[in-house]
Amino acid sequence: MSRAVLLVLPAVLLTAPTLRAQTPDTLADTLPLRLPAVEVIGTVEGLARVPGSGVVLSRAALRGARPVSLTEVLRKAAGLNVRDEEGLSLRPNIGIRGLSPTRSTTVLLLEDGIPFTLAPYGDNASYYHPAFERFDRIEVLKGSGQILFGPRTVGGVINYVTPAIPVQAAGRVEFVGGSRGYTNGRVRFGGTWNGAGLLLDVGRKQADGARDNVGSTLVDGTVKTSLALGGHHSLVLKGGFHRERSKVTYSGLTEAEWASGPYQNPFRNDSMFLDRVGFAATHRADLASSVTLTTAGYVYGVRRHWWRQSSNSAERPSDASDPNCGGMANLYTTCGNQGRLRSYEVMGVEPRLRADFAGGRQQLDFGVRLHHEVQDRQQVNGAFPTARTAGPATDVNSGIVEANLRTNNALSAFAQHRVLVGRWSVSGGLRVEHVQFERVNRQPTTADPEGVRGTTSLTELIPGLGLTYLAREGVTVFGGAHRGFAPTRTEDIISNSTGAVVDLDAEHSWNYEAGVRARPASGISLEATAFRMDFGNQIIPASVAGGTGATLTSAGRTLHEGLELAAEASARQQWGWRHDVTLTLAYTWVPVAEFQGERYAFIGTGSGDVADKVYAEQNASGTRTPVSVTGRRLPYAPRHLLTATVGWESPSGVDLRVETVHVAGQFGDPVNTRTTTPDGQQGLVPAATLWNVAASWFVPALRLTVFGSVKNLFDKVYIADRTRGLLPGSPRWVQLGASRSF
Repeated sequence: MSRAVLLVLPAVLLTAPTLRAQTPDTLADTLPLRLPAVEVIGTVEGLARVPGSGVVLSRAALRGARPVSLTEVLRKAAGLNVRDEEGLSLRPNIGIRGLSPTRSTTVLLLEDGIPFTLAPYGDNASYYHPAFERFDRIEVLKGSGQILFGPRTVGGVINYVTPAIPVQAAGRVEFVGGSRGYTNGRVRFGGTWNGAGLLLDVGRKQADGARDNVGSTLVDGTVKTSLALGGHHSLVLKGGFHRERSKVTYSGLTEAEWASGPYQNPFRNDSMFLDRVGFAATHRADLASSVTLTTAGYVYGVRRHWWRQSSNSAERPSDASDPNCGGMANLYTTCGNQGRLRSYEVMGVEPRLRADFAGGRQQLDFGVRLHHEVQDRQQVNGAFPTARTAGPATDVNSGIVEANLRTNNALSAFAQHRVLVGRWSVSGGLRVEHVQFERVNRQPTTADPEGVRGTTSLTELIPGLGLTYLAREGVTVFGGAHRGFAPTRTEDIISNSTGAVVDLDAEHSWNYEAGVRARPASGISLEATAFRMDFGNQIIPASVAGGTGATLTSAGRTLHEGLELAAEASARQQWGWRHDVTLTLAYTWVPVAEFQGERYAFIGTGSGDVADKVYAEQNASGTRTPVSVTGRRLPYAPRHLLTATVGWESPSGVDLRVETVHVAGQFGDPVNTRTTTPDGQQGLVPAATLWNVAASWFVPALRLTVFGSVKNLFDKVYIADRTRGLLPGSPRWVQLGASRSF
């Protein structure tokens, strides 16, 4: 971390606050002190006041099915399309309502209300994600209430909530072991002494992953403290670290490689390490009985180095043009590699004022955010497969290829006014985002041998309006509209060679939804939501628009329409049965996810192109065949998503669950062709249905739970992704474990 970051630490209130626990799933009762917190929804009961669709995945949802990965957990929320990658969800791909799931770029990811991605404004890709085992619940919000958070209001907000500090000393230890070298251990302990609270959480996880020559080891730790400062003031401090050491490639498989073995990975020397250290604090001041000021601050630093010999299946390998390499035959001997070396520094402060007045019939939320982030990015090419430094200048592809410094400064302000009139609740709000972009290329260019520098900025107004109507006790009708916005990545809006501003607008949409949320009887809850997202400019990965690499491109006008359905039922709560039978359902139907306006893709005809391959642009000779994609389905937008779970729990503490997950077929390119190409990046991603089972037994006298699960019960081989080549979903995964509270 730079000196600037260290100097700001004592001056800024840094946060990643704990939310007040209000469910029986927590380690112990929470503190009577009103601790500072930034909530997106709150508890399940908090959904009643939310002017839009949302879900709270409780600790039972996080632990009951004994998930191995975050992918399993988030699929329990309607509207979310979560794509598998390496088996542990270390870099999850989350899409909402038909939006591209690649690297979760259309989703705002928060931990205790604070952004945690590598560069929330300049590069929102989820190359880092905290271990889901750390969290007590997950909040998912997709309606107009998103404008209170930002900067991204396109798809939805996912907020991971850490456990509350217990009043009495309490803890838990857990260990899990399983197939593919899987081990996962975690220890948590906390309590409150003389008005000061402390919570420690440490975990270690490792596994071989879903493919050959892939494996990861993760270690993370968190310490959280709470202090009652007197005079209606309280403070929560948190610090944490995350360490990943992975043997993992970036490339998928070609069609020929898949045919010879879908779980193979020829790039056995590829590896990545990631280190993250973060500090946070939240201060709460009760200025009056109905006025609260919560000030949150945060600072974190990330270093990520990824050394690889291929970034997609068209590179076999990336150093093939070097005569010393020549191709895959020399992959393990004389072929070089690429080091994508990244470091990030992020800091910010955000005060939020909430005031209730008119006897609680009106509520005002107002806040501002100051945010600063720096990306230091290099690409260093080595001369041999296990190189970790630049190769000599005499080597064809070796040396420092990229040396970029990218800076974003942002100022945000937001206000939302909520009014209760009889059975009606009306919430209107406005968010303002001002973002400054700077890109410095420290490599010589034709424009300037000393490198180039470019700057630009944008200002965006993001309005939102939400309504709720209490039709009768337990039945709420809701609706809303808001402006969807996501800033363009720094690397996509400023040219690396000239420093000029690139004509690539930020992502804009108008989002509408209407639905009903009901608890028609004890133990039964339902939510149905119809939605429409009308994009004036949607940004999608170039790799799914007919291009290659990690760059983003404009898809222009697009339209998404569909329906979500979520349901939960408990026989014990409904009829008082001693043996409980439960059902949970999350279903998403997206009949419309299509290109609008005038847009073309281009089909290769040979003559230097791959025949029948879809390209994003015409070539210089004009030989590619143009094809209109207007009205065609967007890539990676499955029409149907379903996760359904049936559970049985006995009075003796035995819990059994059977879960099915269905993902409908998807197209891998904008032309919706079923024609595959040799590199595996084009063609249909067929539908897949998976089955998972889990069992546990709680022994109250010992405060011990033993459990086991089988994921992908029938060991189905299926395609999860084609963007960088063919990637398989996780094979069958078996685990056994035990946890004990104390």
